[in-house]
Amino acid sequence: MKYVELTRKLRRLGCQFTRYGAGSHEIWRNPNTGKQVPIPYHRTKDIGPNLLSRILRELEIDRKDFDQT
Repeated sequence: MKYVELTRKLRRLGCQFTRYGAGSHEIWRNPNTGKQVPIPYHRTKDIGPNLLSRILRELEIDRKDFDQT
């Protein structure tokens, strides 16, 4: 999954970009849970399934909800 598709889905689920992190990362926040997670900002590279699962787990987003958006 590309960065653009991931962030589009996160926005639809209510998550917000908070700030830029170290290196080429952005910090995203789920206001419903207050959880934050760094997301790599690489427009051309895919975000692998393991990293995607970790991001969703840390933001406390159900995979079914994410897939339906």
